[in-house]
Amino acid sequence: MDWGTDLWDQYDVIDKHTQSGLDLVERYIKFVKERTEIEQNYAKQLRNLTKKYIKRESKEEQESKFSNHASFQDILNELNDYAGQRELIAENMMTAICVELTKFLQEIKQERKSHLSDVKKAQQNLESSFKQLENTKKRFAKEWVDADKATQQSEKIEHDLNATKFDVEKAKHYAHSRTHIAEESRSDYAAQLQKYNQEQKYFYYTDLTQIFNKLQGMDERRIRRLAEGYCQFSDIEKKVLPIISKCLEGITSAGTRINANQDSILFIEHHKSGFERPTDVEFEDYSQGIKPATSESSLNPPKVMSKLWLFSKKTKPVPAEDFSHLPPEQRKKKLQAKIDEFNKELQKSQDVSEALEKMKDVYKKNPAQGDPASLEPQITETTQKICKLRGEMVKYETWLSEAMGGEDSAPTDNNQNTVSRVMTEALPEPPQDELPEPTLDGLTPTVSLYTDFQEFDDVEAPLGQYVALYTFEGKSEGTVSINAGEHLSVMEEDQGDGWMRVLRANGEEGYIPASYAQPL
Repeated sequence: MDWGTDLWDQYDVIDKHTQSGLDLVERYIKFVKERTEIEQNYAKQLRNLTKKYIKRESKEEQESKFSNHASFQDILNELNDYAGQRELIAENMMTAICVELTKFLQEIKQERKSHLSDVKKAQQNLESSFKQLENTKKRFAKEWVDADKATQQSEKIEHDLNATKFDVEKAKHYAHSRTHIAEESRSDYAAQLQKYNQEQKYFYYTDLTQIFNKLQGMDERRIRRLAEGYCQFSDIEKKVLPIISKCLEGITSAGTRINANQDSILFIEHHKSGFERPTDVEFEDYSQGIKPATSESSLNPPKVMSKLWLFSKKTKPVPAEDFSHLPPEQRKKKLQAKIDEFNKELQKSQDVSEALEKMKDVYKKNPAQGDPASLEPQITETTQKICKLRGEMVKYETWLSEAMGGEDSAPTDNNQNTVSRVMTEALPEPPQDELPEPTLDGLTPTVSLYTDFQEFDDVEAPLGQYVALYTFEGKSEGTVSINAGEHLSVMEEDQGDGWMRVLRANGEEGYIPASYAQPL
């Protein structure tokens, strides 16, 4: 069954049907475009989401990353890759479906237009031939009527007694000519009729059939191409499903890699200070009289000193090269990190030195390739660098050995933060139950008019008042000793390392464990 045979008289139906098919292709192209926009927006939102939550950490933080934090970063990275696959789906759909189908649609539109134009031309030719047939038929009918009238007139004149012989001959001649013209018209009509029948037969059985079959082939080709587009809609996504599955598996794997026990151990190793727990608080026997004034500064700091820091020259603790200002465990880690860094640099320098020596040997054997003397400056510089690195490594290894042996204390004369003392005598210590609340209001500092104002613009206000819970011996550089019950001004709160910077009433400033004091 084909259109040319079974739908020879359904031109309008074929016209509408083929146009409907082209409209469907256009609708599908538009549908896929909107799908790609959804995919692109989805991918963009996923990328923005991962960008919002991904953590930009320093090198040190990355090296000491906990498994639960690292897994979350891995999940964000996998999700970012997943977003890339959604973008790939959108790009492939746009290229393989939208672009290719649009190109195919333009071609098939032009083909359909050409076939329909051929049908109209054939119809016009047949109609023109039919008009010619009608004209020859009308002419034949007219000529035949005229010939019949001329014959009847000739017979009438011939039987008329009053007509002359000339009139009779003239009438016969006219009738004969009209009859001859009518016969010619008849022949023309017969020939035109035969021609029209042949053209009509060719139009309906050959020309129209071929064109309609071509339209049928075109429509079937459109359907097959559209079917391919339908399959591509899913095949494009199927191709990236393995990668998407890997991304999802990576997310699952990131969750299973979390080790709570290992994270706790890592946290302990990273933050333990190495200090011993505080000892028992000694009993203070007030029944034996007031203690010497030496402890007054810790239990009941003079109000005068609360404002003394405003007019004093202060400097923050200067980090020591051997990291002795840090707690023991932190110091060990810093020293070990330095040694590892020097090891890497030493290995690189040794590799460079070996390469230069080999190049020098090559130049000696083949002077044409280069001058061995030109490498001497680089060799000398590399050798000096290696010697320097080895010296630094020995120095840091010695410090590490001391730290491992417990000799982690260092002199604090050069780096200890101090404030000038203006009190020449300590005030007597009141009973413990009469300790006044420290305040900065309404105080009159007994400082000299010649106090140094050089650092007045850099004055740092205290963040709050704390009371010491335990006694702490600040042996490491940068730390300060405190007594249980002593009132302290906090200059810098705990930044997550377990230490806080405080100012004592006697002007000493340094770090203490954050757990050794609590707010008033």
